[in-house]
Amino acid sequence: EGVTKDHSEEVMSRGQLMLDSARHICTWRGEATSLTVTEFLILNSLAKRPGHVRSRDQLLDAAYDEQTYVDDRTIDSHIKRMRKKFRIIDPHFDRIETLYGIGYRFKEDG
Repeated sequence: EGVTKDHSEEVMSRGQLMLDSARHICTWRGEATSLTVTEFLILNSLAKRPGHVRSRDQLLDAAYDEQTYVDDRTIDSHIKRMRKKFRIIDPHFDRIETLYGIGYRFKEDG
C-alpha cells in the first residue's frame, strides 16, 4: 500500500487567493488564472507568510535551483506579469506589494 498525502495540505487559501500545489491551480475570487511554474512558485513563497517581506534572493531560491543563474531583476518581471494576470480578473488587485530596495510581500486581507 502506498502512502497517501492529505490533499488539503497542498491547498493554501489567503483571502480571495487559492493555490493548489498538487494541481498547479491558482484562483483569485474563484476565477482561475494561468501562472507559469516560476510565477506559481514565487506567489506560493509570498503567500505562505502574508505580511512578511521576501527579498529577491529569497524568491529566486524559491523558484530556481542552485545550478541556474538568474539575474535578481528577473523577479521584477515575474511579479509584473503576475499582477497583469490578476488585474484581468480584478482591475483593483493590489495584494503583491513592492518594498523598494527590500523586496516584495503578499498583503494580508484587511
